Amino acid sequence: MKTTTNKQGIIALFEQEEHILSMVESFLVDRKARGSSRGTLEFYRKKLRLFTDYSECQVIIRVTQITPHAIRLCLLYLEEKGHNHGGVHAAYRSLRAFLYWWEDEVEPEGWKNPIRKVKAPRVPNKTLEPVELDVVSKMIERCESNTFYGERDKAIFLCLLDSGTRANEFLKIDIMDINLFTGNVLIRHGKGEKQRTVFLGRKSRRTVRKYLKLRLDDSDALWVTRSGDRLTYWGLRQVLVRRASNAGITRPSIHSFRRAFALNMLRAGVDVYSLQALMGHSDLQVLKRYLKQTDVDLQNAHALGSPVDRWGL
Repeated sequence: MKTTTNKQGIIALFEQEEHILSMVESFLVDRKARGSSRGTLEFYRKKLRLFTDYSECQVIIRVTQITPHAIRLCLLYLEEKGHNHGGVHAAYRSLRAFLYWWEDEVEPEGWKNPIRKVKAPRVPNKTLEPVELDVVSKMIERCESNTFYGERDKAIFLCLLDSGTRANEFLKIDIMDINLFTGNVLIRHGKGEKQRTVFLGRKSRRTVRKYLKLRLDDSDALWVTRSGDRLTYWGLRQVLVRRASNAGITRPSIHSFRRAFALNMLRAGVDVYSLQALMGHSDLQVLKRYLKQTDVDLQNAHALGSPVDRWGL
């Protein structure tokens, strides 16, 4: 009887190690223990849910039941359901991370990882549209002088453009993180919880000072509501909606300010390695998508480096 009970326990343990939903939760626990950010954990959870929902419909409940063919069908299914190329690629990356983790964690004997035979779906290498500087100027013109919201919104627009930070990084900045004399801004919670320093120019710092003088709260956050609550992503988006509407223009996206930062820094002669560090990119390939150069940019680049003109041949 005891031997039978032990065998049943061992079988139950193996079944648990193969059950997809159970293993996904274990994978997330492992990533959390490794120090992954809340955003990264939520990304994995959402993207893996796409696969687990699909696999349940196909009666695929164990990791060992996953085949290359099943993965390809899932990717096609997501595309048919309206997920864009980037979303499908993100689902693939999440599943790949999970399967490689499961392979190392469980060390299943005789099992071959199916993801090795599935190539990553292609993502069109499209450049991303930056906000035009005249659009920023028109929204700033609609910001009332010497009022809390007017000075705050003006400072938000200039600092978004001048720092090149991601929205979540921008909103997490505390007053103590910014040096209004040097322009240094410490980003404590960058992507992957990596810290870096960005900078603000003189004009941006002046607008921040004017905004801070109008604050009556004691919040540590740099960007706040009138009541002193830290500004949320939704609140930041509403700032853009309101100011663009008042200016009679199409609302730019928050992220388009980051793209404009990258492109204008490049046009000003900043080298791509410094720009990569300022933006917190780990790969130059990511930076390329931000640099939407025009024919005029390329013409100016050629005029600067033309070997025939430079050498007078």
